[in-house]
Amino acid sequence: MPKMQLLTYFARQSALISHCGLIAFIGVWQLVLSPHQHFSAVIITLLWVAPLLLPLLGMLAAKPYTHAWANFILMFYILHAATLITLNDGERELAIIELAIVTVCFVSNIVFARLRAKELGIKLKRLSQVEREEHARYNG
Repeated sequence: MPKMQLLTYFARQSALISHCGLIAFIGVWQLVLSPHQHFSAVIITLLWVAPLLLPLLGMLAAKPYTHAWANFILMFYILHAATLITLNDGERELAIIELAIVTVCFVSNIVFARLRAKELGIKLKRLSQVEREEHARYNG
């Protein structure tokens, strides 16, 4: 396996630190800073943290595809933060912190996935090429 370049290494470290930081921040937010008034804070925290745990093993293994699809999960947290920033004065500062962490994680995942895939020689086909191949396969 090719050695990881310095920029790729920094992007990976940034992605891991921000991802784990987001897990910790969400945990502290839901358990300590602003626990839910009507439901168990532990259950709410687990519901918020569980999706972030799904890509963690692949990210720790430095798999570029895992970093890439982890961004689909992060979109939920971007939406959550943007909604709270817009609508909730009481948790606006916490949502701004969440958005900052998620943005760093999102960008770091993209940079790492692109750089590492290039180092490993992984290349995704263009959509037009995939469409031509599928058309040829299904239409003879």
